[in-house]
Amino acid sequence: MGFRCGIVGLPNVGKSTLFNALTETAAAQAANYPFCTIEPNVGNVAVPDARLDKLAEIAGSAKKIETQLAFVDIAGLVRGASKGEGLGNQFLGNIREVDAIVHVLRCFENDDIQHVDNRVDPIADAETVETELMLSDLESLEKRVPNLQKKAAQGDKESKIAASVLGQALDLLREGKPARLTQPKDHEEARMLEQAQLITAKPVLYVCNVNEEDAAAGNAFSARVFEKAKAEGAEAVVVSAAIEAEIATMPAEERGEYLEALGLEQTGLARVITAGYKLLHLITFFTVGPKEARAWTVEKGAKAPQAAGEIHSDFERGFIRAETIAFDDYVQFGGEAGARDAGKLRAEGKEYVVHDGDVMLFRFNV
Repeated sequence: MGFRCGIVGLPNVGKSTLFNALTETAAAQAANYPFCTIEPNVGNVAVPDARLDKLAEIAGSAKKIETQLAFVDIAGLVRGASKGEGLGNQFLGNIREVDAIVHVLRCFENDDIQHVDNRVDPIADAETVETELMLSDLESLEKRVPNLQKKAAQGDKESKIAASVLGQALDLLREGKPARLTQPKDHEEARMLEQAQLITAKPVLYVCNVNEEDAAAGNAFSARVFEKAKAEGAEAVVVSAAIEAEIATMPAEERGEYLEALGLEQTGLARVITAGYKLLHLITFFTVGPKEARAWTVEKGAKAPQAAGEIHSDFERGFIRAETIAFDDYVQFGGEAGARDAGKLRAEGKEYVVHDGDVMLFRFNV
């Protein structure tokens, strides 16, 4: 599975610099003027996971394949985007296609880098962007909900469900609140809300872009963003795009020492991924063999056949059972044979809920 995150924010907050660093490419032009990113750039990155390295070592796997994460660098937004100002229509169209929003906020002062409003206020920046997104959703629902209500009154079951949950979202938007605060009462309403593709229903990760000296502990600006995220049930991380850009140019063996000198335990990419996984309720399972050790991503709560389907649709269609070993057991007993001998290999059926770190072998018949 993996997931697709759209990097958004006002112009000149460090979006493209962060994108370049995260994907270790120069595909997105980073320049000190608005709209330097006109077409959305997409970068696929490997999700780092030390567990995969350990599994490959134990199994003697010829290669390792990490799960992938896609970052989409989307053109900067300005006031009036919901009415087509700047690159508004293009921005809104691109952002509807992502699974989560990575909202980069400027949390640093630098007179050499122009701010579109000539001030540093990450909360005001966040509100500017979110207001435009809410206005777009509001316009959409004010057209759709009355039609759904009419069909619901005529006895259409699907329209009744959609009118209920989207009506709730519309009320929130009219109050100046994002649609992600909508509370579907059951699976059907949740499905209807997801199908509506409301921008403000998408989960949000705030990335506080700070100066190098604030990368470890953050600053007063980022502290305010963390308070906002907590109040909204969102996630927030502190990242220095400048540091990430520097790390991206370094040989892998030098990065650890550089991070340590800065008082950092991991890269900004790792922090963004960890927060993103938490935000989207994602977990990782593994398949391991002599040819390859591979990481796969599923949503928390996924059952064994769904996990099998991530590998191939035939695996899900003809699912028989999953032979499963917990990661810790695989390591402790030195691999599949040792875990089997110790009674730690389990045969799980269709109702088994996959756990993070499971090492799985699927049996199927089509």
